[in-house]
Amino acid sequence: MIRVSAPHITNDDIRAVVEVLRSGTLAFGRVGEEFEKELARYLGVKHAVAVANGTVALYLSMKALGVGPGDEVVVPDFTFFATASTVFHTGAVPVLVDIELDTYSIDVERLEEAVSDRTRAVVPVHLYGHPADMDSVLGIARERNLYVVEDCAQALGAEFRGRKVGSLGHAAAFSFYPTKSITTGEGGAVATDMDSAADLVRLLRNHGQRSRYYHVELGWNMRMSNIEAALGLSQLRRVEEMNERRRKLARIYLEELSALPQLRLPVEKSWAKHVYNLFTIRVEGEGVRDKLAEFLRRNNVETAIHYPTPLHRQPALANAKKARNCCEASEKASKHVLSLPLHPGLREEDVIHVSKLVKNFLRGGSSL
Repeated sequence: MIRVSAPHITNDDIRAVVEVLRSGTLAFGRVGEEFEKELARYLGVKHAVAVANGTVALYLSMKALGVGPGDEVVVPDFTFFATASTVFHTGAVPVLVDIELDTYSIDVERLEEAVSDRTRAVVPVHLYGHPADMDSVLGIARERNLYVVEDCAQALGAEFRGRKVGSLGHAAAFSFYPTKSITTGEGGAVATDMDSAADLVRLLRNHGQRSRYYHVELGWNMRMSNIEAALGLSQLRRVEEMNERRRKLARIYLEELSALPQLRLPVEKSWAKHVYNLFTIRVEGEGVRDKLAEFLRRNNVETAIHYPTPLHRQPALANAKKARNCCEASEKASKHVLSLPLHPGLREEDVIHVSKLVKNFLRGGSSL
């Protein structure tokens, strides 16, 4: 089976983890702090705070900026569940807005319409590894005095006008789940230039302890372990290499599939560097996406749908607000997107093979 996604683990990664295991110092410590420093340096920010996962990173980013009861936070309707669920966990209410179908990022015109007197923050999502239009998002945020929390879960290493995503807003959340640009198994991080925000994130991830057994905030145990940090540190040192591999494989897909009128392929805006955490196509025609996915499965090619249900149709988010003119584009995306295999361990011949299967199916050469 050609997998849709897979972590790229090397002997250096294994040695780094084994070294920590042999040291006996497994909880967050020196190795975790080194990982934070290298991540902050890579992103070009003052602070990177390692946490338990990307969901925690989103939650703590908002909490550190003072988001809470009575507030509204604008989020795109087409993204992973945690982008909105973490807003509820702060006590605030998410306001769902539509997306742009070329980049699958937040529609900035709809964003501006959705801002109210209660809006405290906006969460642009750099979905699939392509940056959101941050000039527009930041411009609206400045005009309306809003915080910007970047959801960078799928976009470590992506760039907007030459700057790494995660260094553009007031805070940013990263995920290091096994399908992401680098992995720590689970794990995440908050990036920020704000000293006060970083300090509060560090407190809240560690039971609000200012010093050992002296608690000044009601925090949680949201720490990353040294074991995870060792893997992350090893992976971070070759993130550019892995991202370039993703980009090379994506170029093969783009060349192989460009002549198919039924497909809408990923774009890369002139101001963006896409890192292709996912290679997600849009398949036109009622039900064709699902038939293609089944055909590929029968030919030992794994695919995935990111995401089959927009946020406004998630039962757990029934109390979210839906902005005006939402959510035609997100509904269309949910019915037609399909992620094809793409990860650093994939061979070029695998990409060509998958492309040939897609072309064969869409040109009528095969049927279920």
